[in-house]
Amino acid sequence: MRDSVPPSSFLALQNMILGKWVSQAVSVAAKLGIADSLKEGPRSCDELARMNQVDSPSLYRLLRALASMGVFTEVADGRFALTPVAEFLRSDVQGSLRAVAMMSGEDWTWRPWGDLYGSVKTGERAFDQIFGMPPFDYLAENPGAAFIFDQSMTGWSMQNSLAVAAAYDFSGIGTLMDVGGGHGYLLATILKANPSQQGILFETPEVAEGAQDRFDSEGLSDRCRVVAGNFLDAIPEKADACILKSVIHDWDDPQATSILQNCRQAVGPGGRVLLAEMVIPPGNDPHFGKLLDLEMLVLAGGRERTEAQFRDLLAGAGLRLTRIVPTASPTCVIEGVAEQD
Repeated sequence: MRDSVPPSSFLALQNMILGKWVSQAVSVAAKLGIADSLKEGPRSCDELARMNQVDSPSLYRLLRALASMGVFTEVADGRFALTPVAEFLRSDVQGSLRAVAMMSGEDWTWRPWGDLYGSVKTGERAFDQIFGMPPFDYLAENPGAAFIFDQSMTGWSMQNSLAVAAAYDFSGIGTLMDVGGGHGYLLATILKANPSQQGILFETPEVAEGAQDRFDSEGLSDRCRVVAGNFLDAIPEKADACILKSVIHDWDDPQATSILQNCRQAVGPGGRVLLAEMVIPPGNDPHFGKLLDLEMLVLAGGRERTEAQFRDLLAGAGLRLTRIVPTASPTCVIEGVAEQD
């Protein structure tokens, strides 16, 4: 191999092994807000360094590396500019991934991946071993981390909420309850598309505070109310259907079953429980959910699931899987109907 050009398989594996370099570089650029600094046009590295109070030669090395991968571009006069990829690192664009990129480089998401070996060996969540507590307890005690997490989840939600709202027919649902719906982006999207529908956002007290502002700003406060609670304990509200987007994958089967049982009680016999989740396909084809599943292993303690696993999970909560509706995003809508008592 020393006497020839490395084969494509060698280079592919090399890029996989060194993927952490790319992730951290993008995360640092996101934290510095470089894309926001360039939205008015190209700037020199010295100017960007002064704006962000960082070392100019080191910033140049960062931006040169990112430009080589299509994130930013160095123009002829030595200034840097945005590319179509870098546009999504801006904080003010639809579907911004800036918070997602920031979170990927945070200590509390990075260190658990450093013990993926331990999680694979034991089946235990690495996060707890490193920080001495479950991730949601950690977020409750660290407002700064919780803010980045919430912003990141909103970023993901913007990517697939429109796809979910367009793919599934919500028109026959009188009252829809979004369980664990964050700051309400998905529910607001669905309500705007269904003017006669009523909505309930059920969230933890810490998150619920920020949700009402969205419904007020969207002109939906007369059709939607925010209720605080813990879906692991009980859901004291009633609705025709519940939707949970990217919630069930955070939990292992026993806890996920408890959440779904509480949702079933909220909708009653014949009601619908809708899961907006990725469904892992069979075979060796690439799928984003297969890698996200490892994030669940080390960080959240949950898992991504196959169709058969969702069917069994729903059945354990008294729900019958009736169909899986694909969307324009990797997320599907998994429909469960509450069985008769």
